[in-house]
This record gives sequence, C-alpha cells and structure tokens, in this order.
Amino acid sequence: MSGSTVFWYASRATGIVALLLLTAVLVLGILVNRQGRLPGLPRFAVTSLHRNMSLLAVAFIAVHVLTAVLDTFVSIPILSSVIPFDSGYERLWLGLGAISFDLMLAMIITSLVRGRLNRILWRAIHLLAYLTWPVAFAHSIGSSKDLQHGWLLDLSIACALIVVAAVIWRLASAARQLPRAARVAALLRQHGLHGSRQAPERISR
Repeated sequence: MSGSTVFWYASRATGIVALLLLTAVLVLGILVNRQGRLPGLPRFAVTSLHRNMSLLAVAFIAVHVLTAVLDTFVSIPILSSVIPFDSGYERLWLGLGAISFDLMLAMIITSLVRGRLNRILWRAIHLLAYLTWPVAFAHSIGSSKDLQHGWLLDLSIACALIVVAAVIWRLASAARQLPRAARVAALLRQHGLHGSRQAPERISR
C-alpha cells in the first residue's frame, strides 16, 4: 500500500464493510415480528440495535464515498454520490450506488423525525428503503472487480443467501398465520349469517 493507493484500499474496504452492515440491517428488519421483538431481546433493544447498525452503515458508506472521490486514479465528482447516473465513470454502477445512498439517507432522516411525519408516509418511505440492499448489492458487484472472484465473491454470495433465507423464513412464518386468520374470518362470517337469519324470525314474531 502506498500514498497513491491508500484511498483506493480504503474505499474498497469500507464498501465491503458497508455491504455487510446493510445485510445485517436488512436481515434484522425481516426477522423482527410485528411486535418489534426478537426471541430473547426486549423491544427497545431490537429498536436500538437496528437504529445503531443503520447509522453505522451510513457512516461507512460516507467514508466509502469520500475515499472514492479522493482517489486520484479516476475522477468521480462528489455530487455523483447523491445524484444518480451523474458520473462519467462507471455511470450505471455508480448511479445505483447513489440511489442506494439516497434511500438509506431517506430512511435515517425520516426515522429521526418520525414523530412529526404522517404514519402512512413514514411507513411508505421505510418500506421503500428495503430496496437499499439489492441496489447496493448490484452496485458492489458491478463496480468492484474484487467482488467478482475469490473469497470476496464467496462473501457476497453468502450475504445474498442469508437475505434469501431470511425472506423465506418470514414468508413461511406469515403463511403459518393464514389458517388462524382464515378461521377467525370464517367465524365472523358464520356469526354474521347466523344473525341475519335470526332477524326475520324476530320481525315475524
């Protein structure tokens, strides 16, 4: 490592750590149930963990962007970090990185001012932020040749498999709740039909 490559190495390293943190944030968000809890952890601990990991991911992304801009090997304008497809270098992949960064910032900022926002608006922005991971993953694979072979490729595949496993688990968990919901709906329909049959009898009497 020399003075001319330190920013290059720093950009790659922080980018990889940011991908790992984003994976952890996404998986944690998927696994948390509707009550905002995980087995063995109280709700405030899960909320704090999710928020702190998100902030840490943003910090690493900021350093990743800054070191990429400072790297003299290529010319990347600072505005390209927030304006998608503005860079002349690797326009597509850096544009995806900017989109991911913008989504992450939107999630963090709206979470900090959650009490002042309409719940529906906050929920919509928060759900949209789930796109951060796949967009960031595509940016990482496309813009970094390091992640296209060797142990870093294995690490990226492992992140993808963990996310897929979490999604499958969440969908299976939701599917197990459907029979219970169906039984409740059936009982409600039965009660409604029973009431509607009794009404004419009471009127006829």
